[in-house]
Amino acid sequence: MNYSLDLYLKELLAWNKKFNLTSITDPDDIRRKHFEDSLLLLKALSLTNESVVDVGAGAGFPGIPLKIACQGIKLTLIDSVGKKVEFLKHIIRVLNLKDTEAAWTRAEDFARLRREKFDLAVSRAVAGLNVLCEYCLPMVRVGGIFAAYKEEKIELEIKEAKNALEILGGQLREVKRFPSRSLVIIDKIKETPPKYPRRTGVAKKRPL
Repeated sequence: MNYSLDLYLKELLAWNKKFNLTSITDPDDIRRKHFEDSLLLLKALSLTNESVVDVGAGAGFPGIPLKIACQGIKLTLIDSVGKKVEFLKHIIRVLNLKDTEAAWTRAEDFARLRREKFDLAVSRAVAGLNVLCEYCLPMVRVGGIFAAYKEEKIELEIKEAKNALEILGGQLREVKRFPSRSLVIIDKIKETPPKYPRRTGVAKKRPL
């Protein structure tokens, strides 16, 4: 695992000179703030061969470190920025990651295409929890899980997401707390109504 993470780090720093993939450029900080942070999910959930979608994957966090640690998962990474997806496809090739794909698409469009197909959705994307629920829960099968990587103080976001959870078929299971990170674990308990997600941009403009 360490070899793959070291190679990932090397490629990330090289590509970051051409494209803005991460504002964190110190190798030790990348290991701590990106790699170790991504792997915190494994302290909350056990992953073996699940189908996983990383929504707003950016430079590949948390999806790529999770795939390196749990080779059996089937990983799909999506992002709306073409250059980031280009980098993700490069990393998939360089690390020879099996059952891994990257797609240049918006979450709303992808959710309609791959509706309720995934066991687990993860996201470190910068959006409110109520917005992320509309992006991610439609992709998760009933009985699956949505795990949101959020800041340490999450109480207000959870309160604001209560309506979205009820509408979209989610139920808060727990919040796993770590220094400077909260993992919000949400169970998908019923099907998401067909009208969700709404068209591109609406979830952010008019959160549920």
